[in-house]
Amino acid sequence: MTRDRTPLLLGAIFVLIVAGGPLLPQWALFILTIAIAQGLVVLGLMLLLRAGLVSFGQALYYCVGAYTTVGLTRAFGVSEIFVRLAAGAAVAAVLAFVLGFLLAKYRGIFFGLLSLALSMILYGLIVKSEALGSTDGLNVAPATLLGARPGADSVRYAMAVIAALVGTGAAYAVHLYLGSPLGRLGPAIKDNEIRVEYMGASVRYTIHVKYVIAATLAGAGGALAATTVGHIDPEMGYWTTSGEFVFVTILAGTGSVLAPFLGALLFSAIHTIAYDVSPHTWQMSLGAALLLVIVFLPGGLWSLFARGKAG
Repeated sequence: MTRDRTPLLLGAIFVLIVAGGPLLPQWALFILTIAIAQGLVVLGLMLLLRAGLVSFGQALYYCVGAYTTVGLTRAFGVSEIFVRLAAGAAVAAVLAFVLGFLLAKYRGIFFGLLSLALSMILYGLIVKSEALGSTDGLNVAPATLLGARPGADSVRYAMAVIAALVGTGAAYAVHLYLGSPLGRLGPAIKDNEIRVEYMGASVRYTIHVKYVIAATLAGAGGALAATTVGHIDPEMGYWTTSGEFVFVTILAGTGSVLAPFLGALLFSAIHTIAYDVSPHTWQMSLGAALLLVIVFLPGGLWSLFARGKAG
């Protein structure tokens, strides 16, 4: 029986970030934090993709988490980072629980387009609302950590450590979920959901649960990204943002809970380098990367590690 090394790898990566963070430049810590925030969203998309579902509207919950952060701070003066993350995740989870009763009925392209439509409704509401900043967006007040505000020279490192802690915890929780009976139903639903129903399991309930988990992760990712960047705008809920999340999910693969974060980090690196080299054609670089992955690594980047383990 092969020993599961995922918890050990997660712990090692967290220690590496904590120990090596002070050695990284400020811009690298910023990219790392944003990559982890996006990786949380992709981690949820991975759950849906394992069940054969692709959501083109996951930016809905990413945006909800971000705007919840600002609303919480402006209404109640809350600046604690962990409270912001918990609030963003909770509001996204409640919204997904309600919408999940509708979305759990659909499959294939209908699921994807309906999720996209819901996301664009939120985008339209924000754009038309002056109270929410309209197209200009809103600034996000600096966060505190356990009541203390990190200094200007250490705030990037503190955010990177918090992101690593949240990302590691979320990845481990999803790893445990995938090992549970409910989590193992994902690939079975993708292969033959009628057979799953005959076995006595509820496909609609299973998809509903996966959808809520994915939204919770996206809400936490949005809150983390909003606090890190210090500004939010309606583009966080636009369809191109959802497309980027799907891009990273395909790029990373679904073989491990580590894959979404690896894919998000690689996506951020390609995006940054391509935009720096050619600001007007950086999308071509991303398209070429996705094309190469689809042709040579249809199972995503994580299939490289799976091949090496098999060998």
